[in-house]
Amino acid sequence: MSVEALRSAEWLVRAETQAIFAALDGAQGRTRAVGGVVRDTIVDRQRPNPDIDLATELLPEAVVARAKAAGIACYPTGIEHGTVTLKLGETLAEVTTLRRDVETNGRHAVVAFGTDWGVDASRRDFTLNALYCGPDGVLFDPLGGIEDALAGRVRFIGEAGQRIAEDGLRVYRFFRFSASHGGQQFDPDGVAACAAAAEQLSHLSRERVGSEIMRMLDLPQVALTLLLMAEAGLLRFADSAARALVAYETMGGQSAISRLALLAGDGLGAAQDAWRLSKDTIAQAQKVLSAAALLAKEHVGEAAYRFGEHAVEGLAVTAARDGWGQARLAETARALAGTVVPPFPVNGRDLTGLGMSPGPEMGNSLARLERAWIDSGFVLGKRELLALVQL
Repeated sequence: MSVEALRSAEWLVRAETQAIFAALDGAQGRTRAVGGVVRDTIVDRQRPNPDIDLATELLPEAVVARAKAAGIACYPTGIEHGTVTLKLGETLAEVTTLRRDVETNGRHAVVAFGTDWGVDASRRDFTLNALYCGPDGVLFDPLGGIEDALAGRVRFIGEAGQRIAEDGLRVYRFFRFSASHGGQQFDPDGVAACAAAAEQLSHLSRERVGSEIMRMLDLPQVALTLLLMAEAGLLRFADSAARALVAYETMGGQSAISRLALLAGDGLGAAQDAWRLSKDTIAQAQKVLSAAALLAKEHVGEAAYRFGEHAVEGLAVTAARDGWGQARLAETARALAGTVVPPFPVNGRDLTGLGMSPGPEMGNSLARLERAWIDSGFVLGKRELLALVQL
């Protein structure tokens, strides 16, 4: 693709976007779209209803006043940092006043508002993210980032160490963008700067780091990136996990949950604490690991019964982890796909009907019956199972 794609981009020509630009003097060059939505349009990575970030010379108070006058809903989502979110119809635009750094401290920069587009561009992270365009789709590229965007080069703006000192999260963003937009080709200066900063990132929010990690794990190709991050001291995982990650990706796997399961293994609790991952994310990863353990023992039916769709990823995980050949993988996949498990035919009411009282004994009896049912290949019916009950 090329910069010509900007002129006809759906998000840009949309009436709501144009109305927001009009309210903020976009035609006069005082407000421009910036960052991901511009970059991804140019490199043909457009997504439906993308996030629209706008940079403006207008002060936040002026943005609010102009939006209200134009009938555009306005939310002061980060007004102390110069950011206001506008909504018109279903279109959301995050508008941030041009800034320059007065003082930086990790992720807590002291900024002053300004009107210098070059200064605003220079304080951003990577050259491919310092791309702007107005409502007419004409590219504004003060730092020459277009060549890097089209070539898939992820380079820090200016001196990499300084950019990282301003915001340590840029270390993780460097690797994520190198995987998502750089084809897992890495700028040597960027890698060196990230490795040098690896021991100085303890101040970062664990939630923010975890979010970056999970976004990486969700990419189509990321194994090489994770290995390089481990070499740089940003991740720690066993050699066996490294091999499994590569094998998983080679067989076409690209589930963030499964990659997390491979990375963490038995250390899911530690991963949850280190990255503040949600309980649901950890629960899903545990289901994949548990299904994988059953499939490694060829307990295909039980894996399907206990873990449903998670058994499919469990199969990929155990195959990658244990180095299965294609024949074994294909055979087990066919068996898993052909497994239809009926509902367990016994419940607590059935045991109550036999005179058993609710409590631990009933729970243990149900577990024993379920085990017998699974071991039978799910063929024992209610009558046969209840005959096994010991009162």
